[in-house]
Amino acid sequence: MRKFTLLLGLLIGSFAATAADMSEGADNFYKSDKVTQQKVTFKNQYQMTVTGNLFIPKGLDQKAKNPAIIVGHPMGAVKEQSSNLYAQKLAEQGFVTLAIDLSFWGESEGQPRNAVSPDIYAEDFSAAVDYLGTRPFIDRNRIGVLGICGSGSFVISAAKIDPRMKAIATVSMYDMGSANRNALNHSLTLEQRKQIIAAAAEQRYSEFTGGETQYTSGTVDKIDENSSAIEKEFYDFYRTPRGEFTPEGTTPQLTTHPTLTSNVKFMNFYPFNDIETISPRPMLFITGDQAHSKEFSEDAYKRAGQPKELYIVPGAGHVDLYDRTDLIPFARLTSFFQANLK
Repeated sequence: MRKFTLLLGLLIGSFAATAADMSEGADNFYKSDKVTQQKVTFKNQYQMTVTGNLFIPKGLDQKAKNPAIIVGHPMGAVKEQSSNLYAQKLAEQGFVTLAIDLSFWGESEGQPRNAVSPDIYAEDFSAAVDYLGTRPFIDRNRIGVLGICGSGSFVISAAKIDPRMKAIATVSMYDMGSANRNALNHSLTLEQRKQIIAAAAEQRYSEFTGGETQYTSGTVDKIDENSSAIEKEFYDFYRTPRGEFTPEGTTPQLTTHPTLTSNVKFMNFYPFNDIETISPRPMLFITGDQAHSKEFSEDAYKRAGQPKELYIVPGAGHVDLYDRTDLIPFARLTSFFQANLK
C-alpha cells in the first residue's frame, strides 16, 4: 500500500460531517437537458493530449461566430468535479463552454500521474484557446476563462501572457504558490517550509532508484471528532457521493493527492506577480464570506488593475461554491461574461 505523506495539512479539507451534505442545492453531477456534450481532445504546446468536455447550447447557430468560456477544475480534482457543473450552467446561458482536465489529472496525458507543474497547467488553458479559436463556430476574439480553486491561480498565470483570454473570472481561488509557501493565514514558518522542501528532495533519491512514489496534501480518507473544520469540508465533497469521482486508471485513495516530489514546484509559483498587466481586460473574483481561502481572492483583487470586481457571497464557504447551486452566483458570472464577451 502506497504511503501518503500528509504535509501541509492546512491545505486539506471545513464545515461538514461524515455523511454527504446535499443541502443548499449541492448538485455536482448536474446534467442539463438544454445543452449537448461531447468529449474533445487537443494537444498543448508540449504535445501532451488534453481532454475536455465541450458543451454547446441546443439550438446554437453554428454558422455564426459565438463566444466561449474555458472552465478549470479545483486543484487535485478533475473536470467531473465542479467544472462540468459550471460549464453546463453557463452553456445554458448561450455560451459554448469547455471544461478541461489539467495535464497529469483525469483523462489528460502526463506522467507521473498527479504531478504538479504550474507552467504546464497554465499552458493547458492557452491550448484550450488554441482549440476553441480554431473552431468555425467560435469567435476567437470572444473567449473567456474561469478557474475554480487552484485553477483560479492557473488562469491568472495563463492570462498574463495570453491576451487572447478576454475576460478572466475565478471562484474560491487558491493561490497555490502562497498556499504552499506560507499555508493559510501565513501560518507556515520558513523553517517548516525548508523541512518540506528537504523531505521532497530526499524522496527524489528514493524514487530515482525505484522506490515507491509518495503523495502529499489532498483530502484525508477518514475524519473523526479531532479532524479540523477544513478537513471535514473537503472530505464532504471529495470522499462522499456529493462529489466523489475516481477517474479510470487510478484509485479512490490516490485522488486529490499530488506527488510529494513535484508538489514543491508550487514554491516557485507566483501567479499574482504582475497581475496588473492583465488590465484593461476585466477580472472578476468570487469568494464566500466564510471561505478559508478568501485571503487569496482579496490579495489578487488588491493587486489587479482595472476593471476588476471582488464579489463576496454571503454565507458561503470555500467548497460551498464548488457545487451548491443555491449559493453559486451564476447570474453574476453570466452578466460578467455577457458584458465582456460581446
